[in-house]
Amino acid sequence: MKQLQGKTVLITGGASGIGKILARLFLEKQATVIIWDINEVSIAETISKFSSLGKIIGYTIDVSNGDQIQEIAQKVIQDFGSLDYLINNAGIIIGKYFYEHSTQDINKTIDINANAPMLITHAFLEGMLAKNSGHVCNIASSGGLISNPKMSVYVASKWALIGWSDSLRLEMKKLNKKIHVTTIMPYYINTGMFDGVNSKIPILKPEAAALTIFKAILKNKKMVTIPGYMYRFIKLGQAFMSINFFDWFAGSFLGIYSTMEKFTGREK
Repeated sequence: MKQLQGKTVLITGGASGIGKILARLFLEKQATVIIWDINEVSIAETISKFSSLGKIIGYTIDVSNGDQIQEIAQKVIQDFGSLDYLINNAGIIIGKYFYEHSTQDINKTIDINANAPMLITHAFLEGMLAKNSGHVCNIASSGGLISNPKMSVYVASKWALIGWSDSLRLEMKKLNKKIHVTTIMPYYINTGMFDGVNSKIPILKPEAAALTIFKAILKNKKMVTIPGYMYRFIKLGQAFMSINFFDWFAGSFLGIYSTMEKFTGREK
């Protein structure tokens, strides 16, 4: 496993949910943690709670805004130099049928879930390439592997994130660069983001999910689903079942296509 003492970690969406837990886990291993979040109050609360563990700094940012990403990335580089770890964790979900989405809903979801990880990574990748060292972890979703009603734009954004993330991994390999890329694809996690979801498959506990992600990063894992069987189950099912049979199996037998029926999401 990697040693984290003195390493610099940036976590987007780092003031709540999985991002907040990851911030704590990295601090406990003596890394310097930088959190990006849109909620200034949550940033202050997180820093206050974890400051006794080590060095933690926060920046208020809307990652759907490309100009803000560039501006604040430059501040981070000036203050801390090149990152050792970048964790693209920030994400949103609207939770409506596609026809109910506004244009703003669509653009915001794609900007935060798909475009922001690419723009943020692009801003910091030059520094990693210059020192031939670094690790990018992208928190996608098992929704990026399987279609689901009332998640159409979210699913689209996570499919895009998975495809880009693993392509980046292959590019670093082809260029013989010592920059690792980990793509994480968790099932629903009980952080508040998916409140109201009803699932036959157990909903993940935040602490356990974050620890799995943390260990995957330290072990340089390439692609990780949580639970671990999810990737094989979906890929094999789609490969060997007809569409109609897979729809029945995933939708009726496992109930996946009904999980979002009573979705409420986190309180605004």
